[in-house]
Amino acid sequence: MRPKTPELAVDIIIELVDRAQRPIVLIKRKYPPPGWALPGGFVDVGESVEHAARREAEEETGLRVELNCLLGCYSEPARDPRGHTVGLVYIAQARGEPVAADDAAQVAIYGVDQLGGDPLDLVLAFDHGQILADYRHYRATGALPKLA
Repeated sequence: MRPKTPELAVDIIIELVDRAQRPIVLIKRKYPPPGWALPGGFVDVGESVEHAARREAEEETGLRVELNCLLGCYSEPARDPRGHTVGLVYIAQARGEPVAADDAAQVAIYGVDQLGGDPLDLVLAFDHGQILADYRHYRATGALPKLA
């Protein structure tokens, strides 16, 4: 008998490389849980996590992304109120104008300097505040976050 395991998801930090200082894209979620989030979603059976990241980025923002690196793996059991979900977070690059689609009700573009502390007083879904803090550290130092 196979063990019951957490769901697997991907989140993508999309840097817009055709703009000054490479701002990133956030989406406002169309479905619960509410709030602003990184584009992302669940990995389909038979799909690689890299393919899922590219697919989810395009489905939610209309942007074709190039994956640069894996920022980290986030697995705190309470990170998703819908159930235990493990998330792989990629940093990617894209060019163009993002457009809200699929599970995204809105898109917004923010500079890294705007993401300090509680990013923009936005209500963030999941553990995306922690992920954005780790990303700011990476952008400032080039060092990936330490393992928990």
